[in-house]
Parts: sequence; C-alpha cells; structure tokens
Amino acid sequence: MRRLARDMLWMAAATGASRLLGLFRDIAIAARFGMGASYDAFLIAFFVPHFLRQLLAEGALSMAFVPSYTGILANREDADRFASNVLSWLLVVFPVLVLLGVVFAPSFVPFLASGFDPQKLQLTIRLTRWVLPFIGVIGLAAVFMGILNAHLRFFAASFAPVWYNVGMLVGILVLARFTEPPILGVAFGVLLGGTAQLLSQLPSLRRMGFRFRPHLLPMHREVGHMLRLMAPALGTLAVTQVNLMVDNKLASHLGDGGVAALQYGMRLFQLPLGILAVSLATALLPRFSRAWSQGDARGFERYLEDGLLTSIMLLLPAMVGLLLLGTDVIRLLFEHGSFGPQETARTARVLSYYVIGLAPYGLIYVLSRAAYAQGRTMIPLIGSLLAVGVNVGLDLLLVRSMQESGLALATAIAGLANVVVLLCFALQGHRLSRDALPRLGWILLGSGCLAGVVAVTHWTVRSAALPIVVFAPTLVGIGLYAIYLRVTPLWKLLVDLRAQST
Repeated sequence: MRRLARDMLWMAAATGASRLLGLFRDIAIAARFGMGASYDAFLIAFFVPHFLRQLLAEGALSMAFVPSYTGILANREDADRFASNVLSWLLVVFPVLVLLGVVFAPSFVPFLASGFDPQKLQLTIRLTRWVLPFIGVIGLAAVFMGILNAHLRFFAASFAPVWYNVGMLVGILVLARFTEPPILGVAFGVLLGGTAQLLSQLPSLRRMGFRFRPHLLPMHREVGHMLRLMAPALGTLAVTQVNLMVDNKLASHLGDGGVAALQYGMRLFQLPLGILAVSLATALLPRFSRAWSQGDARGFERYLEDGLLTSIMLLLPAMVGLLLLGTDVIRLLFEHGSFGPQETARTARVLSYYVIGLAPYGLIYVLSRAAYAQGRTMIPLIGSLLAVGVNVGLDLLLVRSMQESGLALATAIAGLANVVVLLCFALQGHRLSRDALPRLGWILLGSGCLAGVVAVTHWTVRSAALPIVVFAPTLVGIGLYAIYLRVTPLWKLLVDLRAQST
C-alpha cells in the first residue's frame, strides 16, 4: 500500500538532488558571471519561456491534467487516449507559440527590460530567441510528469529536473567557453537540459504501460473538462507571474545586478520551498483528487489538515535557519570569482526579506492543490489577484527607498495576503480536528527554541572556518529539532501521515 509519507520522502529525495545540482549550477553562474550585465540579460530572456512554462506547462496544464486524468483512470485505455490527445495538440500548439515569440521578441522584450541600455537590450532579445524552444520540450515533459504522478510514481518525475540542471551545467562550464558572448552557452544549456528532462521520463512511462497514439480529432471528451479547470488556473498563474514581471521590470532600472540580486536571493528562498513544500503538495494533489471524486470528505479533510501542519512544521525551521545564517550561506556558496563581498551583502538583504514569506508560500501550494482537486478554481484566482495588487502597490512604494530589498519584501507580504484569502475560503465547510491547534502551538514553540539554539551555536563558532560557521549551527539545529519532534505530540502527526493510505 502506497503511503503519503513515503511518497513525499521519495519526492523530497529526488527534488533535493535536483535542487542540490541546481545550487551547483547557481554557484557556477555566480563565479562565471557574478551580477554582471550579461546575467541580467539572460534572466530577462529566460523570464518569457519561464512565464509560458508556468502558464501552459508545469503550472495550469499540470494542475488541470492530473485531476482530469485521475478521474477516468479506472478505464486505463480511455485515460491513455485522453493523454495522447493532449500530447498531440501540444505538439501543434507549442511550435506555433515558439515561432511567434521568436518573431515578436523585439516588440515585447523592451517592455520587460525598460531600464536596459540599447546594447544590453539587444543581447536580451538575442538570448530570448534562443531559449524560447524550451517551452515546447518542458511542456511535453510536464504532461509526462502528470501521467506518472497520477499513477503515484513520483520519483522519476521528480528526478527528471536533475537532467535539466546537468544540461545547464554543461552550458555554463563547457559551452560558454566556445560561444560569444559566453552567456549564449548558458542559453544552449537550457535547451540541452530541457530535452534531457523530457527524455529521462520515457523509460518510466514505458514500464508503466503508457503508449502514445497521436490523434487530434475528434477531441477526447475529458479535454473540455481539463480546459475548464485550466481557465481559472491560467488566470491565477498569470497574475502570479505579473508579480515577477513587475519585480524584474523595476529591478532593470537599478543598474547592473538588480535583476541578478533578486534571482540569487530567490534561489535560496526556493530551495526549502521546492524540496519540502512542492514535494508535499505534489504528493497530495492526486490524493485530494481521489478522495474528493470518491466522496470521502473526511479523508479529504485529513489530507488537508495534515498537509497544512506538515508544511508549517518543515518550513518554519527553514525560515529560522535562513534568517540567522543567510549571509554566511551566501558567502560560502557564491562568494567566488566574479561574486564578491558587495554582491554577498546585496543578496543577503534580498534573502532576509524573501524568507518572511517562506511558510505562507508553502501553505499556498497545499491550499491551491486542495481547491483545484475540488474544482473550486476561482479561490486561488481571487487570492492571486489580491496578492498581485498588494505586490505591485508595495513594489512602487518601496523600490525607491529599499531598492531590490523592497521588491523582495513586497513579494513576502503578497504571499501573506494570498494565504489569508485561501485559508478563509478553502477551509470553508471543512472541520479541523481537536488536535490541530495544539499541534500548531507545539510547532511554534519548537521553532522558537530552534532559533535560540541556532543563534547560540552560530555565535559560539563565529571565529571558525566558514564551512563550520554554516554547518555546525545547521546540524545542531536539525538534530535537536528532530529530537523535539520525537518527544512531543508532533510525532503523532508524522505517524498519521505514514499511516494514511491512498
């Protein structure tokens, strides 16, 4: 019997490997390009395929595909016909999108990077044209991932981004030596990595018994249901990406390194979020979908409550660690080559404001998946609309006085606003158990004690070598927090997760 805790651990392990390799990728980029103009240009160029990926591939498409596919999975042949129909249409749609993007890049890129000088802008347009095909390969990879997740085969799909990072590292360390400008090699690495991510999932799909049979018409009846689920999800993710677009647009006016500082800070912010929150939410989505489709309201509530508490239990300690150790972590990881002390200080300020939103964004992942499984797709859209309003308003208010740090703070506060809306609406009609609030209290107490332990340990070893300054407080904190979980009622939460079956 497959269990949620086991699936989450497998996904966390695979995602952790991907994020660790992604960290090596960022270290290599920092050493090679620092916060220079060429890396700013690459980040703006990559925003366009990243935006489309979030909108049409790993985001809305994946969230709509999994409930639709899971709903008809009892008839395996019919479910595979549906998946083949979706893949066939994507093979038509994505090349058209890429072609339009290549043709019209000189029109939309200047809007995204209005603060760039003409030379930097031309480089951005050139890079945009090279990285746009990424949306096609990653879109197909997202459907493959959805099929595997619906069958509760999480490891292969979660491990696939490792190959993307391998491709990126090849681009940074090898191809950049033979291209002019060198940043063009990173763009080639994006395409190489995306293709590897797509192909790496094929063996698992074949072992699972999936066979692609191309057909466009007639459309499978479930495609309409998927598109109805996608429509609000597209709106939700579109307004979410507006936040990132506004941040980058304003950062482009802060001189060289403004966009890069946000990116480096966001990478560290997303490290625990990607390993812990995304793994948990992805493992929960098919379970939410099955419980809801089978009318198991109590099972749905158990998954929701345990998912929320587990997310807080894992992300609050991560937030504490990054707040206390962030500067030293950045020094250890990035302060090499073209990345110096000034870049460290700039990134550390950004990170300190981003991590305020770590736990709220983790809750957003769980709550939005629960809402999509129920078909209540307007709830995440409402939350995202409020968040984008808060973010844009605070961006304009804070960017002049706080520079890129103000943009990071605006993002964190927008996450808090979003999660308040989701909690108000997504929990409507659902009962929390009597244990929920006491467990939350134990989590807050444990996180407070953890902060004290990490701070004292950090102060004790402050004169030691930098790796010891970072790893000693981290390992002591993890070890004591694990003991704390074992001797408090929070252990029952982990036991409950392990005992839950699909």
